[in-house]
Amino acid sequence: MNVTRTPDVSVIVGAYQAMPYLIRCLESVEAQTIGADRIEIIAVDDGSTDGTGEYLEEFAARSPVPTRVIRQKNSGGPSGPRNVGIGLARGRYVFFLDADDYFGDEALERMVDMADRAGTDVVLGKVVGVNRGAPQSMWTRTQERVDVHRSKVIYTLSAQKLFRRELLLRTGLRFDEELKTGEDALFTMEAYLRGAGVSVISDYTCYHLVGREDGNHATRRGSYVLRFEAVAAMAALIHRLEPPGPKRDLLMVRPFTVGLLQQFAPGILKQPESERKHRMELAAPIMEAYWTDGVARRIKVGERLRLVCVAHGRLDLLADVLRFLQAKEVPELVASEDGGRLFLAYPHFRDPDAGLRDEDYEVTVPDWHGTRRVERPKRVPRPAPKPSTTRRVVRRVRRDLRRWRARLGAG
Repeated sequence: MNVTRTPDVSVIVGAYQAMPYLIRCLESVEAQTIGADRIEIIAVDDGSTDGTGEYLEEFAARSPVPTRVIRQKNSGGPSGPRNVGIGLARGRYVFFLDADDYFGDEALERMVDMADRAGTDVVLGKVVGVNRGAPQSMWTRTQERVDVHRSKVIYTLSAQKLFRRELLLRTGLRFDEELKTGEDALFTMEAYLRGAGVSVISDYTCYHLVGREDGNHATRRGSYVLRFEAVAAMAALIHRLEPPGPKRDLLMVRPFTVGLLQQFAPGILKQPESERKHRMELAAPIMEAYWTDGVARRIKVGERLRLVCVAHGRLDLLADVLRFLQAKEVPELVASEDGGRLFLAYPHFRDPDAGLRDEDYEVTVPDWHGTRRVERPKRVPRPAPKPSTTRRVVRRVRRDLRRWRARLGAG
């Protein structure tokens, strides 16, 4: 293996039981237009028994791409192999390529050019799914530099991105090997917040995210307990790195809506009472430490109300809200007496026995400095609109919120 030239990119491939997907994965590295002399592969076989390790050694012996193979006992997750790769990498940049997936031919060339031109520490190349879903909201346009707080990049926190190695050296950033799920999200969020900027490439498919036929994806493993641990770790990271204020509130929306909310979806109604109570117990310290009005008012009412019920420890109220959502009922839109505020009357609105506030039901539109209340539409009669008018106004409010989120994705 030629080690005289410093490569532009160290491609780190952690592989466990990766055959036959590994074949196309490595072929896509060889096909990179950036050229074999500008990249290296560090492949870590994490205790495979299906021929993965043997194929890696065969590939290393014949490939024009300098390849180093490490074979080790199974570590139990992707973090260990990735950390081994970071420790051995020599490139100016590193990319974590999962052994199931593969590159677009121009991926590394485009991402390196972007990072060099923009001076950013993280580059997101467009991802598409192959036999599985993939994130979409962040690929609206190519941008040399995005505002992490305002853009949709916080909703793609997988590790399949280009990272400047100097950032990893300067910060000592590594994957948390104690965290059994969500470890890549934690790593990527920290890189976003501690790095010198984030770029997005949307006009070329850089990465193909493959759905295995056997369904054996690491992201699908783990009990709900591990999910709560991942949410707590993400919220703690944001709390530590971002000062109090609107920017922290914007970031905190992510762990609450992509993480905690999924643990209290309608499916929980089918679970044993013991599990429902356990989930509430696991959520309690997270809600107490990180749930604030600033975060709540940045979440749409139907989702916010579920989290409010969790914050209050009220499984009974949560169950009523979930049944309402399952029935696909439309909440009545109610205007305040002065007409300056709007509320969506989900279950237990102004129920004195529930202990919930009007603010928990209020329609709000976040801006970058806080949140503002939605002005009362002129056509809404007081004290309350008729059902037909309600539906029109709800649609109008939802349309306004979609437009705001579209502006957020373009920011």
